[in-house]
Amino acid sequence: MWRNLMDRDPLVVGGVIGDVLDPFIRSAALRVIYNNKELTNGSELRPSAIVHEPRVEIGGYDMRKLYTLVMVDPDAPSPSNPTHREYLHWLVTDIPESTNARFGNEIVSYENPRPTAGIHRIVFVLFRQDVRQTIYAPGWRQNFNTRDFAALYNLGLPVAAMFFNCQRENGCGGRR
Repeated sequence: MWRNLMDRDPLVVGGVIGDVLDPFIRSAALRVIYNNKELTNGSELRPSAIVHEPRVEIGGYDMRKLYTLVMVDPDAPSPSNPTHREYLHWLVTDIPESTNARFGNEIVSYENPRPTAGIHRIVFVLFRQDVRQTIYAPGWRQNFNTRDFAALYNLGLPVAAMFFNCQRENGCGGRR
């Protein structure tokens, strides 16, 4: 039974569990909205639809609970040769529950994904913070590692994650 549920999880099917994250139990509500369109796992968006940062909402009612949001591309520069895995597109900390990312502390500013080859998975990962702490921006965006980041700041496993697929504006085809 448990195995069947994992096999159907879009994060497993899409390879996010494995490439970016270890298995986790979802325990927070995460909504990602681009241009008034709420994402679902595996949605497809073109670069023109993601120029501006999305509205990222965290469900709940306790504003004393804080969260960290990480947005990465594990397929940079191309899915067949992801030498920049993971490329960090956005990092926001201290987001109070029941609010959105604009209420947090932006550590790394939003950089819109602009894939040039293949279909890229763009992954949003949400961690619950035990405490408010100083988190430093990495020196560069490429070769970020979500697991290592979570370990460095004692964030534990994610509490929610979501991904969408993106390819160049006139692209068609596979993950190459």
